[in-house]
Amino acid sequence: MNKQIVQIKAMSKAFPTGEGEFLALKDINLSFESGEFSGIVGPSGSGKTTLLNIIGSLDVQSGGEVCVLGHQVKELSARESAALRSQKIGFIFQTYNLLPVYTVFENVEFPLLLLKMTKAEREQAVLKALDWLGLSDKQKSRPAQLSGGQCQRVAIARAMVKNPALVLADEPTANLDTENSLHILDSMQKLNRELGTTFIFSTHDQKVINYLRRVIRLVDGRVESDDLQAGV
Repeated sequence: MNKQIVQIKAMSKAFPTGEGEFLALKDINLSFESGEFSGIVGPSGSGKTTLLNIIGSLDVQSGGEVCVLGHQVKELSARESAALRSQKIGFIFQTYNLLPVYTVFENVEFPLLLLKMTKAEREQAVLKALDWLGLSDKQKSRPAQLSGGQCQRVAIARAMVKNPALVLADEPTANLDTENSLHILDSMQKLNRELGTTFIFSTHDQKVINYLRRVIRLVDGRVESDDLQAGV
């Protein structure tokens, strides 16, 4: 039986403006179980990236409760939030955020340097992640020598290398053509099924939406619908 790893209750998020505040998220009630392959979808400005950032403890809510992997996000100190992210959450962004002077191996290894692992343990984890993503022959290459699709696969390997309980992917196919997008989505779906890792996407890309088993639609900061997709 899968367990809930994210619980959100009556959550809101406001941003200050010159004339008061802008309410980006309103009365959000959601939960996610381990092993889900879900997406928060909606047009630009709907609040989906803000919601993903709060789940990832990159931001905090203004009201309500957000519990992620047993931790109340608003109660975490900056150090505790950083520890939660470094140990248990992987992030994949539309911009790959790879370090250009580092090799593929070094980019994937980078998150492990914050953990208590030996050099041998890090090497084993990196090689395993590169093998998962079909990048074993690129480990000595640098980002400038790779295609966009390969760079995004390196970013996924970097997110997966610590075997996180939760991966948050913000518009991961935005900079890719259709062929590379589908390759990336196949890779993430495979990791979800083989490792049981929970994936939550933020997207308005129909290619991504077609892969999701659960689609949560945001409109003007509110959950408009929350549906399972048959046959996915």
